[in-house]
Amino acid sequence: MRIILYTGKGGVGKTSVAAATGLRAAQLGHKTLVMSTDPAHSLGDSLDMELGGAPREVAPRLWAQELDVFREIDVHWGKLQEWLRILMAWRGLDEIVAEEMAVLPGMEELSGLLYLLTYHDEQAYDCVIVDCAPTGETLRLLSFPEVMSWWLQHIFPIQRAATRIARPILRRVTDLPLPDEGVFDAAQDILVKLDRMREILTDPKHASVRLVMNPEKMVIKEAQRTYTYLNLYGYFTDLVVVNRMLPREGVDGYFERWRDSQAKYYDLVQQAFAPLPILTARLMRDEVVGIERLDEFGGVIYGESDPTQVLYEGAAQEIRQEGDTYVLSLALPFVSKEDIELARTGDELVVHVGNQKRNLILPRALAGAQQAGAKMQGDRLEVRFRKTAQAAGT
Repeated sequence: MRIILYTGKGGVGKTSVAAATGLRAAQLGHKTLVMSTDPAHSLGDSLDMELGGAPREVAPRLWAQELDVFREIDVHWGKLQEWLRILMAWRGLDEIVAEEMAVLPGMEELSGLLYLLTYHDEQAYDCVIVDCAPTGETLRLLSFPEVMSWWLQHIFPIQRAATRIARPILRRVTDLPLPDEGVFDAAQDILVKLDRMREILTDPKHASVRLVMNPEKMVIKEAQRTYTYLNLYGYFTDLVVVNRMLPREGVDGYFERWRDSQAKYYDLVQQAFAPLPILTARLMRDEVVGIERLDEFGGVIYGESDPTQVLYEGAAQEIRQEGDTYVLSLALPFVSKEDIELARTGDELVVHVGNQKRNLILPRALAGAQQAGAKMQGDRLEVRFRKTAQAAGT
């Protein structure tokens, strides 16, 4: 089963691109589901029809689903949430406030993505397209399984054993609600599922992330940061979609400056995301709503090509840790070390190759580190960073 996740800054047209992709995939014969995990659902608005928590067939071979996050929280997190609610109420919080506080950040989106396990195991669809929340929430969401996997392996068994030993003693001196075995079982179940989900989503043969952006400086910078962190967490990106491009011809007056600005920032997109494939979608004449308009929009983006194919194989950018050193690895085929110049500006690394340059946003782990050399390893440039004593202590 092919899984494609679309993400981007709020307002760039991510939902329209995801819906149009699903429609184009269905038209090419793939049994397809478009699923929204964004709590502020707009997939139904894009399709111009009412959607719910169960998949609904909206066109031949195309289903759509807007997850009921409150129901999913009950299904996946019910036991944990109940214990958190009781704990917060014990601390004196109002019952309603305790109910709200028991919903942990990211719980809604994670509950939605856990549906992927069911669809993957059942092989219910040929392709599942996920309309993710805006980039900040998506990054937190995709980093969560890795963090929880570590906690499950190293901390969880200790906490469970300690609570089992301490529970009889503490019950004599306090009425603090301690987690029982059912809570720990529920926690272990959810963590195992999250670990499995990460395994599926980091398999480049079956899953990839696609970035949607507009040709604007702030949007591009956020997309660069997203791309860096996706590589850091081991998720593969195989496409960039630049949406709402003004046409080169037939634009005059007020929109000329917008067109020229977009052309400049489109060059920045090419520099920043090469060698990933970049597709463009022109600004449509009217709102992209409904099956007919989405059909037209999908043709504008993909032409006659199949959007379910893996459009880029391998990681154009990788980050790995070797002891106290981080290594940033970039794909730079047909380039020698003598052709490359590197410069640092704040949290950006600027790579000059001939008269071309690429601006890379460094993750937080590298932004405060010292550059410790660079070399070509085959067709990849490897830049080493070493944490300073000050950075390591902050």
